[in-house]
Amino acid sequence: MPQDVAAREPSLPPSVTKVVEAGKALGLSIAPRLMPSSTRTAQEAAAACGCTVAQIVKSLLFTGATSGRSYLLLVSGANRVDERAAMRLLGEALERPDANRVRETTGFAIGGVPPLGHATPSPVWFDEDLLGFDVVWAAAGHPSAVFPVDPKVLARVTGATAAKLS
Repeated sequence: MPQDVAAREPSLPPSVTKVVEAGKALGLSIAPRLMPSSTRTAQEAAAACGCTVAQIVKSLLFTGATSGRSYLLLVSGANRVDERAAMRLLGEALERPDANRVRETTGFAIGGVPPLGHATPSPVWFDEDLLGFDVVWAAAGHPSAVFPVDPKVLARVTGATAAKLS
């Protein structure tokens, strides 16, 4: 796929173009793929991408119960966040924000939240299990858009801290 997809495919939704531009600003060339069906869930994304569920990056936003601070956890699609372990890492209990808070903080709707390009940057933690793959797939800002990426590169450009999150 061409490196500058946004410039060559004007039919991309604005939210996907926003992700491509955010990647470019971080030195990451993103080649988004618009799928014919939803990629909202890890299972749907894996089926659309032809990969395992474990290769899907879930971008999960949490809120600190005490501080109200947002935290972004990039988690393997096969894993469920161990909230107690995450609480120990972050130093406070976590809450799941509602859809409005997710959109307000990230600038994207649930089901299409990418790992970068958020309206309000949050500290990022990266599931160590994702580092076992050569390629993972992340949401590209739209419920039917994804992009492939080297997980080590994704962790680096997002400034993520690698941790065992499940």
